[in-house]
Amino acid sequence: MLHRRLAALAAAVMVVAAGLAVRALPAGAVAKYAGDLLYTLLVYALVVVAAPRARPFVVAAVALAVSWLVEFAQLTGVPAELSAHSTLARLVLGTTFNAPDLFWYAVGAAVGYAIDSARAK
Repeated sequence: MLHRRLAALAAAVMVVAAGLAVRALPAGAVAKYAGDLLYTLLVYALVVVAAPRARPFVVAAVALAVSWLVEFAQLTGVPAELSAHSTLARLVLGTTFNAPDLFWYAVGAAVGYAIDSARAK
């Protein structure tokens, strides 16, 4: 399990680096939706770090649920308020609800599941 935890930590670092690289791209659909996918991949990696014995399907479900929870929370306005005062909050919580994000979070969870399942074999 230590190996899986270390691999997940390395993956989290790579996902953050990829996310920062994507943010350097001009604003547009590719940058936005790649960021959504990477957000869920980061959550996936962090779940594995916290629970390295969890099966890939469970990790994917948790990562997707967290991502969707954050997106739906944006309907309340609380994340926007917090984001107005903190760059970290803006990066983690976002500001406004966008329905297509829900799809890209699911893609991110599926990619995490596929990579993790392939690694396990």
